[in-house]
Amino acid sequence: MDTSIERTVRADPRKVFGLVAAVEDWPRILPHYRWVRILASDDLHVRTVEMAARRDVIGPLAFPLRWTAVERIYPAEARIEFEHIGGVTRGMRVAWTISPSATDGSMLLVRIRHVFEPRWPVPDRLVRAVVGEYFVNGVARRTLRRVAELAQRPS
Repeated sequence: MDTSIERTVRADPRKVFGLVAAVEDWPRILPHYRWVRILASDDLHVRTVEMAARRDVIGPLAFPLRWTAVERIYPAEARIEFEHIGGVTRGMRVAWTISPSATDGSMLLVRIRHVFEPRWPVPDRLVRAVVGEYFVNGVARRTLRRVAELAQRPS
């Protein structure tokens, strides 16, 4: 499964980058995140985090989601990567990239790419539809939408 979502944002790239990199703040700024715990920090740019979110279904009904990931922060490239090392999505690689929009120089293109090749005996089409589109992109769309809203607010 290889899936990406993206959004154009009119904001300072440093503000967007800061919102994405500071995952410890996500439960405060993203209503669908339940908690984030920093388990280890090797330096300013690599840390292990445990994260929990929910995928809303209808009304108060939601699927709880939880995983452990290594977060790698690359400020010079405006890139943040996560490698899931625990949970059902172990092995998933996630990359946030922030770059100038090709069509409008005053806008940023913020993209989240998820790559996951589970070793489950399940057809790839089903993994893509259920894991990729429903769960991963369902949560990622809300995350990206909220990060864009916050980044575009005047400071």
